Amino acid sequence: MRRQLQISLALMLAGSAFVVAAQSNASSSPAPGQAPSTTTPGATGAATPAPQATPGPQANVQAKVAMCIGCHGIPGYQATFPEVHKVPMIAGQNAQYIATALAAYAKGDRKHPTMRGIALPLGDKDIAEISNYYAGLAKVDPVPATVEAPADVKKLLDKGACASCHGANFSKPIDGTYPKIAGQHADYLYVALKSYQIEGKPYHGRTNAVMAGQVKQFSHAELKLLSQYLAGLPSELRTVPQSRFR
Repeated sequence: MRRQLQISLALMLAGSAFVVAAQSNASSSPAPGQAPSTTTPGATGAATPAPQATPGPQANVQAKVAMCIGCHGIPGYQATFPEVHKVPMIAGQNAQYIATALAAYAKGDRKHPTMRGIALPLGDKDIAEISNYYAGLAKVDPVPATVEAPADVKKLLDKGACASCHGANFSKPIDGTYPKIAGQHADYLYVALKSYQIEGKPYHGRTNAVMAGQVKQFSHAELKLLSQYLAGLPSELRTVPQSRFR
C-alpha cells in the first residue's frame, strides 16, 4: 500500500512539472503570424537610445563665428575704441587678409584689446575656417576694373601709390593678404589709416612698415578725404545680417 502511494505521488509531481514546463514554453513561443521575441534575458524592454549625431563641418564653423556675429553681423554696428566708428564689413573680404589680420591681432602687431582677446585662443585651423567662411558669405558681382578719381583725390592716391597694392579698382589687391578697401566704411578706414601713424602706445596702433611709410606722409584731413572717396566706390564687401539665435 505504501509502495502504491509513493508511486502515485511521484506521478503527480512529474505531471505538475510537465504542465509548468508546457505553460512556460507556450508563453515564450510566438503566436501564429507573430515574430519571435528578440528580448534577451535580463533586458528591461526599454528602447535603446539612438546614437547622438556628430556635428557637421558647417555646424562647427557656425560655432566659431558666433563670437564675430555680435559686431560684424549687425549692419551699422559701431565700436567705441579708439573712437566711435562702424566695424568693418568683412563678408566678401579676401580670406588670406582676414587670416593675416587675425594673426596680427593675436601677435600684437595690431593693437586692439577686444580683437586680441578674440584672436588669441584661435588655432590655425580655426582662423582658416573663419576666414574662408566670411570670404564666401557675400555673393556679389565683381566691381568695375578701373575707377576714375577726381583730380584732388587722384593726386593723393598717386602719392600713396594705393593702387599698386590694392588694385586699380581697390577691390582686386595684387596679393591676397592685402584687403579690398573699395566701399568700406569711411569712418573705419579713417581710424585704420591713422592707426599706422601711432607709435609706442600699448593698446592702440598697427605695426606695418609698408603702410606706416605711406600713411605718415598724409595729414589727418587728407586721410579723411581718401577714406570718404574710397567708401563711395562700388564694393564687393557687405555686412550680412546674422543672428546668434539659430
